Amino acid sequence: MREAIHLANESVKNGGGPFGAVIVRNGEIIAGSANSVTLDTDPTAHAEVNTIRQACKQLGTFDLSDCVIYTSCEPCPMCLGAIYWARIEKVFYGNTKKDAAEIDFADDFIYKELEQPIGERSVPFIPLLREEAIETFKAWQQKEDKVEY
Repeated sequence: MREAIHLANESVKNGGGPFGAVIVRNGEIIAGSANSVTLDTDPTAHAEVNTIRQACKQLGTFDLSDCVIYTSCEPCPMCLGAIYWARIEKVFYGNTKKDAAEIDFADDFIYKELEQPIGERSVPFIPLLREEAIETFKAWQQKEDKVEY
């Protein structure tokens, strides 16, 4: 956890966001990164996502089920989704989402949006060309040599 906090502190000094994370497997740090949203002009470049990407590349797998993540703050909804998709077995966090909200990093609005029926969300979601798009899903379903994830 101290390394995640250190990465967050370094990020602040270097113009990035105040978040850091490390992924550990068998007691060894596999990957570590900070938030680089502003530095990379990438809204998905949160510390946890950056660290998951590094760990997967380092280990050559998308399955981090034998890893844990230490993050300087309770993960936002996007990072939480990435953690679940990576199958990380445990999350340790420092600051809470309430602490983050107090410095203007509030993500409650996303949780509230997810609870809304799709037609009542603040960003319009408009179905389009499902008949064509479904063909890709059919091809995936029929593919015999696919790598499931």
